Amino acid sequence: MLHRKKILFIGGSYNQSTMMFAISQYLKHYECYFTPHYCDGVLDLFAKAGMLDFTPIGGIHKKVTEEFFSRMGVAVDYKGLLYDYDLVVTCSDLIIQKNIRTKKIVLVQEGMTDPENLMYHLVRTLRLPRFLASTSTNGLSDSYEMFCVASQGYKDFFVRKGVRPEKIAVTGIPNYDDLARHTENNFPHHHFVLVATSDARETYKLDNRKKFIRKCVAIAAGRPLIFKLHPNENFARAKREIETYAPGSKVYTDGDTMAMIANCDVLITQYSTVVYAGIVFGKEVHSYFDHDTLHQMAPMQNGGDSARRIALICESVLHRSPKSNGKTRYPALLSSGRSVYAKAVKRLASIMNKTLISCTS
Repeated sequence: MLHRKKILFIGGSYNQSTMMFAISQYLKHYECYFTPHYCDGVLDLFAKAGMLDFTPIGGIHKKVTEEFFSRMGVAVDYKGLLYDYDLVVTCSDLIIQKNIRTKKIVLVQEGMTDPENLMYHLVRTLRLPRFLASTSTNGLSDSYEMFCVASQGYKDFFVRKGVRPEKIAVTGIPNYDDLARHTENNFPHHHFVLVATSDARETYKLDNRKKFIRKCVAIAAGRPLIFKLHPNENFARAKREIETYAPGSKVYTDGDTMAMIANCDVLITQYSTVVYAGIVFGKEVHSYFDHDTLHQMAPMQNGGDSARRIALICESVLHRSPKSNGKTRYPALLSSGRSVYAKAVKRLASIMNKTLISCTS
């Protein structure tokens, strides 16, 4: 009897978990198992104490993922401890868990990455754990065989960060590769200004929510305002702030965000990947990111074919020779000398100066 290769899919947020499930549908001839996101060592102790509930490792993210896996009827192997897997597919390499470090890994881009702020440069310069800089360091572990990304623009973006170009495949990403299908929906409102918030405060980033809401009110200029809160936000606090600074606005804590974007006239975001839906739909878009850059990196639209394309990459990796090692690599620093560190110090000083200016303005 032939041995059926085993694949472990690591979920996380609802977006990550649904991506993993979509890819698995094209790999049913293998033994597919799923797990919510997890960690080990000291981080696992933090997770058990509830200290990581603001991340995909715990809290609402883990609960939603477990419910999704249950609804889909998939085989769950929590932390991937039951089997010796031939391949691991994941949306994050901020943490490379001990039990997968010697496995062949396919990394899939989840969505937009965080800005390259002070912590990003500290992590890169001092070689600190990648997770300290949140998603800004996605793709920088070099612990994977292939990295499937949303667009050619994102490939160029990750190569600039130091990711090896031969490891990147432009496949598109599930959930963002067929946005046109959301134009037919049952969301009852039309011709409004939609605000898709981010969980910056919950993930320990700066967020002047009062200033942001007032900016949204100014952009709306009397038009109806609808706020769609990030699922990781403190809903009670966010609602109080909206009632104070944008009274009369509608607030949604759940619902189909893509349908809301399809029906709005203007989309306002902070750090959210959903900004790309607004761009694809041709909406007036406001974001903390540069507008031209967003257009260059918008996920390719391939009619929902990304999951199949990623599955083909997975199959090609499955049939490669065994992974040579599980060492983590810092791409842009391996060949660096003093000049790189000097540049990094200058960059850090520049960022700190900008941060101080923004905090006092």
